Amino acid sequence: MAKGQANEEEVLLKEKSDRRLLPHVPDPLGQRTNLDRRGKYTNDEDLTTLIKEHALGVRYINRFPVKVKAESQGRPFKVTGECRDISDTGMLLAVEEDYDLLKEAKNVHLNFKVPAGSMPEGHEMRFRISGQVVRSVDSSQAVGIEFSQTLPSYMNRHKDRYLLLCAAILLAFVSLCVVLMRAESVIYFKYNAVLYSYSLIAAAFLLTRYLFGSLYRPVPINPDFTPSVTIVIPCFNEEKWIQRTILSCLDQAYPVDKLKVYIVDDCSSDQSVTKIHELLERLNDKEGDRYRVNDRVKLFVQEKNAGKRAALVRGVEQTDTDLVMFVDSDSFLEPDAVRNLVQPFQDPKMGGCAGRCDVANTYTNALTEMQSVRYYIAFRIMKAAEGVFDAVTCLSGPLSCYRRDLVMKYKDRWINQRFLGHKATFGDDRAMTNFILDHHRCGYQDTAVCSTIVPRKHRVFLKQQMRWKRSWLRESLMAGCFMWRKEPYAAVNFYIGLIVPIMAPVVVVYNLLYVPLTQHIFPRTFLVGLLLMSLMMSFAQLFLRKSTTWTFGFLFCIYYELVLLWQMPIAWVTFWKSTWGTRQTPSDVAAQEKKDQRKLKRQAQMEGGANEKG
Repeated sequence: MAKGQANEEEVLLKEKSDRRLLPHVPDPLGQRTNLDRRGKYTNDEDLTTLIKEHALGVRYINRFPVKVKAESQGRPFKVTGECRDISDTGMLLAVEEDYDLLKEAKNVHLNFKVPAGSMPEGHEMRFRISGQVVRSVDSSQAVGIEFSQTLPSYMNRHKDRYLLLCAAILLAFVSLCVVLMRAESVIYFKYNAVLYSYSLIAAAFLLTRYLFGSLYRPVPINPDFTPSVTIVIPCFNEEKWIQRTILSCLDQAYPVDKLKVYIVDDCSSDQSVTKIHELLERLNDKEGDRYRVNDRVKLFVQEKNAGKRAALVRGVEQTDTDLVMFVDSDSFLEPDAVRNLVQPFQDPKMGGCAGRCDVANTYTNALTEMQSVRYYIAFRIMKAAEGVFDAVTCLSGPLSCYRRDLVMKYKDRWINQRFLGHKATFGDDRAMTNFILDHHRCGYQDTAVCSTIVPRKHRVFLKQQMRWKRSWLRESLMAGCFMWRKEPYAAVNFYIGLIVPIMAPVVVVYNLLYVPLTQHIFPRTFLVGLLLMSLMMSFAQLFLRKSTTWTFGFLFCIYYELVLLWQMPIAWVTFWKSTWGTRQTPSDVAAQEKKDQRKLKRQAQMEGGANEKG
């Protein structure tokens, strides 16, 4: 889909549907392997390897031109076709001419460029690769071609090694520049101790985050560790995505008898409940007997809208599994997400764990591409750095897991949480994380991946960010009461991470307005510092993900300084607000009614004044 349509529809990866609704679920009858429909791999192989091998075979529906050189009947020929679907191991290629020659062809050489958004990030490049015809479809004049090597292998040989080298050099150069600039801060420290202290602290905070993020390693899979898990999905007016979310939660490479999925609808006013019932009927018809869908999947509908926390608690109360996993209703799990996310709980002191959240609609427009970079760095660097010390301060809502007994222990405080006399409605993930982290460890598992739908319109995005800043401010102040007991680096890093964002607006005003206007000095050093920080984010994205979205890291930093930064002062004085802004919760409805009443009152006063003048 063209980007010009971005305002009408999300741009998502289009996976070719499987004839089975739950192709990744282990067969409880042992009649077929869950990881490869062709039976190529056996269950005796290493599970991590099996999952990676299966990912290579995922096919994506696409339409892009492919140039072909081949030999048929002893003579070479050229033809241009169109890719219909592609995976890391092969493609289905349709042609209008020379089909009979192509289906008998030998020594096939392909030349094509994968468009951005048609395969997972990092694949967007030109491929010149050989292959062989393995099947033909006469009805559509298409042939199936198996590549001589996988696309990741090709990328590693022709692109990745150079990108890694360039990105590593650029990251090292930027880091060195930051260190040298901070050395200047030490030299001039006596002239403005407060300003240069902030500069040194901010640089140390950022550099150490990147350092420890690079040292992070996920907990490897222990195939014998399969605790019982219930995935709880709170749903409110999510008719568009809820079916896809439920399917992704059920379609897991995890033992059937150890996984349940509970959906709690918080009195939706759209067709969410109808959509859920439709999916459950399909599941029961096609997979019900084999996978015990009726026993493992349950829907609960709240009598009245009670909020996301109440919905989550109801799901937890209805189950008895060892762990409970919270998944947002617009988030989609990778098939191995549950298997990976439970691994840190082999440590009995681990109370909760977060997975990585990617952006599902990355290529919708520039705003979603900026968010894609921001999400990846926030999880793979920032949250991973906290995960090194098992002190993750936010087990994010799209994908998080807890010991059920701990959620039950804190459920009443969670639902009834108040701050300075005001009821806390949003920020449920940070609030529960605080309860757990106070006495237990909270980890991060980068191999447990979900993707989520992010706002594509600036108005909605800004409302979301304001809500997050308010909850961050409230919960960070509360976490400050116990974080000093954690590992020294984690504690110091937390308090610095609290001070730096709060002071940032003041520092920006001082450097960009006060100093230039009063001392007539151009803020060159400050601007160069901002440039280096933004380049560090972009180069880290390039190094770790090798995606063309890396340039949007720089754009996001500019967007943050010009727009998002100034939400912080507003959050200081409006942290008590309970409206979500992005959906019509009871708080939003009540706030809108008050706003309408004030508007009507002003209109009445204006009309009354006009009548008196008349």
